Amino acid sequence: MNPIARRMQRIAPFYVMDLLAQARRMEAEGRSVIHMEIGEPDFDTPAPVVAEGQAVLASGDIHYTPAKGLAALRQAIANHYRDQYTTEIDPGRVVVTPGSSGALQLIMSVLINPGESVLLADPGYPCNRHFVELVDGLPIAVAVGPETGYQLTAQLVEEAWREDTKAVLVASPSNPTGTLIPDEEMRMLHATVERLGGVLIVDEIYQGLVYDEAGGTALRFADNLFVINSFSKFFGMTGWRLGWLVAPEPLIDPIDRLAQNIFLSAPTLSQHAALGAFTPAVMEILEQRRQAFRQRRDFLLPALRDLGFSIPVTPRGAFYLYAGCSELCDDSRVFAQRLLHEAGVAVTPGLDFGFNQPESHLRFAYTTDLERLQEGVDRIRGFLAD
Repeated sequence: MNPIARRMQRIAPFYVMDLLAQARRMEAEGRSVIHMEIGEPDFDTPAPVVAEGQAVLASGDIHYTPAKGLAALRQAIANHYRDQYTTEIDPGRVVVTPGSSGALQLIMSVLINPGESVLLADPGYPCNRHFVELVDGLPIAVAVGPETGYQLTAQLVEEAWREDTKAVLVASPSNPTGTLIPDEEMRMLHATVERLGGVLIVDEIYQGLVYDEAGGTALRFADNLFVINSFSKFFGMTGWRLGWLVAPEPLIDPIDRLAQNIFLSAPTLSQHAALGAFTPAVMEILEQRRQAFRQRRDFLLPALRDLGFSIPVTPRGAFYLYAGCSELCDDSRVFAQRLLHEAGVAVTPGLDFGFNQPESHLRFAYTTDLERLQEGVDRIRGFLAD
């Protein structure tokens, strides 16, 4: 008897977590490791947000909230779209979730029937395809490259569309490439998906981390799409496990009903703390951090190119560089292992991000301070010279 569901054969582990575990063991043994593997900001949660959480915790008022989230937090999120992106959002369309992963689980469960397909960019964030698998849908990886900024386009969607396709999931800024979908392309994507009878889902969890232009949101272009966001990346609240989605109004009721049954609600403490994230004082802190990330990118990008890594498209958001390494190695996974154990630098092999030439790519996360990044580059240079 094999009690494990068949879908589990198609859900791969996060390979970077094994690499991180190795790095932690090395550190426990006294080795120095420079971490450029994990997509977690190195900044702590802003102090005013922590204080907000401490205050409600001290009050003892930690009870269930409505499944869609605290009304005050949903309103604050709607106000954030208005103030930062000049986009009016009905707070009734906002659902607060246990991380953006909770948002994806809700959306896929409400939209996708068994056997229906979802188009995704490859390379892309691996968990996205696994959420499709979770509801017995078919994730269809569409190979993308530098010619489209590693993003799906309306033309690619048109070419990849199948009779069973129900939705298209894109990310802007993206993980692992840090690239954006230009406004006009986003308009065309939405129009194409709508014409073909599908639904567009836009992952915007790195929305606040855009460097060379004003950030935006796909909600400026239409109401009949889904947007996913998170308090983890820009707001620096990874461990609080809090995210949100904005949905078309007709789909709020089924999402609410499903959330009641799956989660009941997102963590109450985290929701109250997040109310403190939208104050001017916190936004000033977050802007300083955004500038620090930009400074790191502006150092690491040319430094890696000088070492022989291929990064043909300058990432304009998130905190990643997706680097070609075919001139330096034959297998990025072996290269990452050797780099960790011989030079004490942890990076993520392309295997975590799909099937599109993973053996010739590495992801570098600039989620450590500039001084450590500089030392990391020096170590990589020495490693390559040996």
